[in-house]
Amino acid sequence: MTTHSAQTPLVRLHSDGTVDEETLAYARTKIDVVVGRPGLPVVIGEVHLVRAAAHHAGRPWSATADLRIGGRHVVAAAEEATGTEVVDRLQDRLRRQTDQASQAWDNGHRTTAPPWRGATQRPSSAAGPDRPAEDSPTA
Repeated sequence: MTTHSAQTPLVRLHSDGTVDEETLAYARTKIDVVVGRPGLPVVIGEVHLVRAAAHHAGRPWSATADLRIGGRHVVAAAEEATGTEVVDRLQDRLRRQTDQASQAWDNGHRTTAPPWRGATQRPSSAAGPDRPAEDSPTA
């Protein structure tokens, strides 16, 4: 059962178990720092924070993030002994993956189509200064 659900710009935070308000506020702050950076494409998705009821578990806290950054799907998960540790671990993993997603976005990987989908092709390597490139392979 979800005990808390909060929403900021398109990223929802859910919690299960006995998660205190301080941990939720800490998680919201850390997540907002990662997904709210300038230059990042639109980020939508969910972050799920869980505290297990079993007190004998070595790592009762777990967190999972399932985000869409631009056109890229990013999933991160973490398990730790305390709420702040799991949030910090999840933030590190999300930052690493959002950096990769934003670099792909900045480098233009999103707009490059393969040749069979209409991307422009470079001239043939056989073309030199005295020999023009052919327009079609059958010419």
